[in-house]
Amino acid sequence: MTMFKKTGKALAIAATAALTISAAMTSASAADKLKIGFIYPSPVGDVGWARELDQGRKAIVDKFGDKVETQVVENVKEGPDAARIMNQMAATGAGMIMIGSFGYMNDGLKLAARKPDITFVHASGYKLAPNLSNFQSRNYESAYVAGMAAGYVTKSNKFGVVAAYAIPEVIGILNAFTLGAQKTNPDIAVNVVWLNSWFDPSKAQESARSLISQGSDVIFSLYQDTPSVVTVGEEEGVYVINTSSDMKKYAPTKLLASMTANWGPFFINQVQATLDGTFKGTAYWGGMADGAVDLVSLNDDVTDEQKAAIEAVKKEIAAGKFHPMTGPIVDQDGNEKLAAGVTIEDGAMLGIDWLVKGIETRIPK
Repeated sequence: MTMFKKTGKALAIAATAALTISAAMTSASAADKLKIGFIYPSPVGDVGWARELDQGRKAIVDKFGDKVETQVVENVKEGPDAARIMNQMAATGAGMIMIGSFGYMNDGLKLAARKPDITFVHASGYKLAPNLSNFQSRNYESAYVAGMAAGYVTKSNKFGVVAAYAIPEVIGILNAFTLGAQKTNPDIAVNVVWLNSWFDPSKAQESARSLISQGSDVIFSLYQDTPSVVTVGEEEGVYVINTSSDMKKYAPTKLLASMTANWGPFFINQVQATLDGTFKGTAYWGGMADGAVDLVSLNDDVTDEQKAAIEAVKKEIAAGKFHPMTGPIVDQDGNEKLAAGVTIEDGAMLGIDWLVKGIETRIPK
């Protein structure tokens, strides 16, 4: 594997990085391998979104060995820089490209149309092409049970959320988290800071401290790709929940729970289809049923009885017996969105643009 680190300071030298990719991908020793490029929106650390994507890459290497060669460019901003990198990968021999951020979608689609012989897998998107799949995790499932835990432990009944972007995936997670909390504590209220960034540690920490100063005693780090918010929770003595990786080591006493994702099986499936020549662009939405998401490291302040209740709901979700977005559900303005017993359809969940009652912050326009 060739790793190319790309920090914010290095964005101006994207072309140099692309040339480095060219040299690596056209090496004679790798001529008969499937060359797979990976583009991540943030640095690969020991936790977080990019780390979990890279764990999926490692699963590919473990499975296919010398049949594949992987290249990584990390911390790539959405927009022209990402387009340049993926185009360079395509021009220099990639047979498959994994584009790891929602904002890479349209540039990936354009390239897929021009390069039908290359297969693509896109994180968090909703568009498809014959040679482009997308993948998401049903993080709303783990968010619901994380909300249950938050409802159990809060004293102030105030939760703060440091959220990335107000896209449907994030909105769905936020709604499910709130509904789960209301299941165990109907009096809770949720406030959100929208960062409009996947990776801004200093702003994330500032936002977390602001929410704590306003009385939140549970903080939810929603798609912040570092432990920045988690460490604030530990320092300030408030419970904290995070997405993507288990961050227990960064908040050994105050981590309430971690929502985790596992992309290895899906990535392996897509590589095998590419090698076999059977690839078809499909939408994968992995959940508890197939081990793609989970809730781990529940804090010991959650009682054994409460943990048992959470585990029971997890089993119901995994078995398809319960969906977190099942009515009656009303939105912030009291409008009925789902009648009693009605479960939201996947298509509506993928495009959700409203927040449930209990969330006090509005979706930015």
